[in-house]
Amino acid sequence: MSEKGGESGGDIEITVKFGGRSIKVSVSADCTVKDLKSILQPLTDVLPRGQKLIYKGKLLVDDMTLKKSEVTNGAKLMLVASQGLHQGGGPILKDAPTRPISRTENDYKKTGKAVEVVVDKNRSERWKATGVIALSECNLKDIPDEVWACGSSARLLDISKNTIQDVPTKIGCLTSIQKLYIDANGLLDESIQWEGLTSLKHLTLLSINHNCLTTLPSALGALTSLRQLLIANNKLTSLPIEIGFLTQLEVLRANNNR
Repeated sequence: MSEKGGESGGDIEITVKFGGRSIKVSVSADCTVKDLKSILQPLTDVLPRGQKLIYKGKLLVDDMTLKKSEVTNGAKLMLVASQGLHQGGGPILKDAPTRPISRTENDYKKTGKAVEVVVDKNRSERWKATGVIALSECNLKDIPDEVWACGSSARLLDISKNTIQDVPTKIGCLTSIQKLYIDANGLLDESIQWEGLTSLKHLTLLSINHNCLTTLPSALGALTSLRQLLIANNKLTSLPIEIGFLTQLEVLRANNNR
């Protein structure tokens, strides 16, 4: 299974060794290490913050691009997973202070509060180049406008573990998105505008674990490309019969509901 990256830095193919497996991934050389970890999450069931990527004996740094990390075409990386951070049926939540990624740790210590991430121009341009929008654990209350500006360039959006209460209709503008993670936001039934979400015809993975959903709409059956539907740890009492229209579905995780 491989992921196609953007064109700006040229695509490279790398092999990630993990758990006795060799995982081949194609990404842009301009992809950051953190972006690569987001791509590896569904392939390994290990959360990005629990991944340590090692290349030629050196630990790769999240904010560095693969190019600057001297990871070249054909490179072989090793993935080491931190104990207790496997995704399993959904992200395993640990009680720990959230680290704001747009400010220094000293800022956090001074205020005692987590600060919402600020999306700068470089980050936005990297999203468009790689197609990977990684915004988990960023203390977000709303989805940044810069996400919508990515349009058809976006392939993966991870906004897990924030406090986002509105997934608006305009999510439908991400017309090429394949993987969407909105786990652990405390989402209610009215939080998701399903008209927009169910228009994503290329979506192969939808992960909404660890929220407060009590029902799923019949329109879910329109996501005919869906291969993985992860809805564990909600408050669902039943599933719509239209799930039967999801003929490509390979994985359905609905454990720990009512």
